[in-house]
Amino acid sequence: MLGANDGIVSTASLIVGVASAEANRHAVALAGLAGLVAGALSMAAGEYVSVSSQADTERAELELERRGLEAKPDDERRELASIYVRRGVEPGLAETVAAQLMAHDALGAHARDELGLTPHSVARPLQAASASATTFAAGAALPLVTALLVPMGLLVPAVAGTSLVCLATLGVVAARIGGAPAWIGAVRVTFWGVLAMVATALVGYLFKTTV
Repeated sequence: MLGANDGIVSTASLIVGVASAEANRHAVALAGLAGLVAGALSMAAGEYVSVSSQADTERAELELERRGLEAKPDDERRELASIYVRRGVEPGLAETVAAQLMAHDALGAHARDELGLTPHSVARPLQAASASATTFAAGAALPLVTALLVPMGLLVPAVAGTSLVCLATLGVVAARIGGAPAWIGAVRVTFWGVLAMVATALVGYLFKTTV
């Protein structure tokens, strides 16, 4: 959702700004396409770096746990048992569970219950980067395709209108998924979309030039 929203807002704003400068369709389309490619790659790079840092932290934490298990296994077992006690398990049973889990997979037990790491939650930089790039590009394609299909005289209102409708729809969907009132999600994302497009349209108008 966030990647698609970013793609719609940034590309629609770029197209509206360039069109407001009285550029021709070729310049508008080129700007929109450049915005799509640059934005998708920027999202991918940022997500890759961020998730890679998270993965580095996870590996460092696992290495510390591995060393702790090798050096002081009894202390690590008691630490694991104390976690279960805090979750409501009776102390004697917690000790038994901790001992059995460590006998089966000591590092896995500590990774899951102490560090909160599971196979499904482990950071995957390439997967995160590709997902961000794909969702951004999908969102950015909407205003770009609109700009290519509508007459130049209707380009600004058409791009702005379709983009805002899609933003509101995504806002409703995101709000429903998160359990929030639908109108809050729609208004929030639409407001910022309008603000971004008005700002870039004003820039284009003030610095207009015939391309």
